[in-house]
Amino acid sequence: MRAYIVGGAVRDALLGLPVKDRDWVVVGETPEAMIARGFRPVGRDFPVFLHPETHEEYALARTERKRGHGHTGFVCHAAPDVTLEDDLSRRDLSINAIARDSDGTLIDPHGGARDLEARIFRHIGPAFVEDPLRILRVARFAARLPDFVLAPETLTLMRQMCASGELDHLTPERVWQELARGLMEAHPSRMFRVLRDCGALAVILPEVDCLFDVPQPPRHHPEGDAGTHVMMVIDRAARAGHSLMVRWACLLHDIGKGETPPGILPHHYAHEARGALLAERISLRLRVPTACREFAILFAREHGKLGCIADMRPGTIVDVLERCDAARRPERFRALLDAAACDYLGRGGERAASWPPAPAWAAALDAFFSIDAGKIARDTFDRSQIPAQIHAARAQAVRARLQAGAGQRPVPGNSGDSLPPPHSHPSPPSSQASQEQ
Repeated sequence: MRAYIVGGAVRDALLGLPVKDRDWVVVGETPEAMIARGFRPVGRDFPVFLHPETHEEYALARTERKRGHGHTGFVCHAAPDVTLEDDLSRRDLSINAIARDSDGTLIDPHGGARDLEARIFRHIGPAFVEDPLRILRVARFAARLPDFVLAPETLTLMRQMCASGELDHLTPERVWQELARGLMEAHPSRMFRVLRDCGALAVILPEVDCLFDVPQPPRHHPEGDAGTHVMMVIDRAARAGHSLMVRWACLLHDIGKGETPPGILPHHYAHEARGALLAERISLRLRVPTACREFAILFAREHGKLGCIADMRPGTIVDVLERCDAARRPERFRALLDAAACDYLGRGGERAASWPPAPAWAAALDAFFSIDAGKIARDTFDRSQIPAQIHAARAQAVRARLQAGAGQRPVPGNSGDSLPPPHSHPSPPSSQASQEQ
């Protein structure tokens, strides 16, 4: 059986990067012969098999013919007469069209090794335009290999593909899959900059694309427009090793700035509320997993508050914690704080090495969780007053903890100084104007 290692395993080995998975192409065989050798078939659209011992994927060499729109509109042909060179010619980039024989010999008909050395993404041929998903794949590779550049002719081809409307035929699930993989790379901002440069970002995420033209207050954002800020924030989240949930929220946290009324620019009052609605709309459109969607909505809505704990009354701090369901989901709230730190640190100008509000939030959380809500519920005769009593006890504990941490300096406001009278209610969320940052 003639089998060759192909694609990413060869590419990464030549780059000196860790090889995670090895894919093989088999030449001169039939599906029946593969099954007779003990391989287990797993491919639906074309013959792919799992090795009986290593469980690595072995695909029969194949060619493709465009039949319809999108990335699924292909007819595949796999037969013993399909050569390795035929199979490599259907791939996207030259650096992904290199094969290695069992003796270590490279089969490189499209100059992929040369382009690896030159750090260039170059398409193989005109068939590149047949699959619009390749635009997102190239952008994702840019996030993984940040020192590579697009060949001018490849960028031109990608722009032509975007202008043709072919991207409209991509399924939301595949778009999300590529975006998610790119966000988890080391330099996710490069993916979005490549998408924007070729015109794809305006098609799949127009709400993000328009942020690059939106000014911000220079005092808070010396880095420039809102799009530049968002790119810095997602790269900061990547450097910190945060989860996909946090990175998606960082991408969408300022999405409301794209709908700021022109008359108040460069300020962005109430952009959090606008952003929460947009984060939900975008996540539903792309069929983003529920956990990522809910977290992005929550962070878009609350990120202005999270950075202002020093100016908040104890009762308002508790309002934030309760709105975010911190009592039942403390780890998610801590992830919100991680995202808020990326928002602060992902800006231009001189920044502290850590997020300044972090110690105050840590103290507030300790105080919040020190209150036994169950005991208060059991001891309160008027059941309608239980939420108010719990809220006030938490606010009182937060006030005491923050005063102790501040060396008995006054804490802003007087909310939460004492438990409410029997028929009062907890203070509503602060009505102060949303932060302009």
